[in-house]
Amino acid sequence: MIKYSINDLEKITGIKAHTIRMWEKRYGIVTPKRTSTNIRYYLDEDIKKLLNICTLRKYGVKISEVRNMKTEEINEKVVELASSGISEDYETTINSLLVSMIGLNEDSFGKIITDSILKIGFEKTIVLIIYPFLEKIGILWQVGSIIPAQEHFISNLIRQKLILAIVAQRKITQKYAKTFLLFLPDEELHEIGLLFYNYLLNKYGHKVIYLGQNTPFEDLIKTQEIMNADFLLTHLVTASVPYKSCEYIENLSRTFPEKTIFVTGKQACNQKEDTPENVFIIKNTDDFKEMLNHYI
Repeated sequence: MIKYSINDLEKITGIKAHTIRMWEKRYGIVTPKRTSTNIRYYLDEDIKKLLNICTLRKYGVKISEVRNMKTEEINEKVVELASSGISEDYETTINSLLVSMIGLNEDSFGKIITDSILKIGFEKTIVLIIYPFLEKIGILWQVGSIIPAQEHFISNLIRQKLILAIVAQRKITQKYAKTFLLFLPDEELHEIGLLFYNYLLNKYGHKVIYLGQNTPFEDLIKTQEIMNADFLLTHLVTASVPYKSCEYIENLSRTFPEKTIFVTGKQACNQKEDTPENVFIIKNTDDFKEMLNHYI
């Protein structure tokens, strides 16, 4: 059983702590438990309820109306409103994904993603919903508001969705096709971003050699000697792995001086030093598409 402080509730739901306390006293929206030393704490059900209340409020439901609704009624109302398609409120969808993650609810997650894909398409779902969602849970994980198991659970579900989408693509290689070598550095395990770039490259008719997670540098060199890919692409997310992003990028540039290297991900975007001439930092997918048009 995970115990949350009121500060955790504020970080996860976006509702100010003083507002939560006011709702407790005035409306009895949530009721905190207390430890043997009289310290207040909250449970998963409290967070899920508050996230759903956030959704209802975005749809114009007043807190005074919510006070008279049972938890089951709140959940049903959220599903009803979210399925109505009356709003393109991505924050509401992100909150619904948070509820699924906290409850480790795979069925709920799948329905939310499927509904989003039907409404706005696969690519927009990744860019407008999944990426901001991952950014949010990354922050929550760092500050200890969620446990690693919850983050791993939802990340693996997203990874599965991407792999299925890649497998389902019609592989039509265009005449202008180039070959891309995609890889993550040694001890980098965050694969979702790299998988999405794989999806995009397939969509635009290019060839992909996908090495994936945790690629030793020696293996990267040997693969490139065999395949001689036109471009290299990596994704840097983790700040705590035993390499520095700048050093890794410099090493890539020195090792493959004749190749154009695309570097994406949070750590790449945080680079403050000048990058080598053959290295291009990709801030987002639009940036990448523009680069493709320019260099291919």
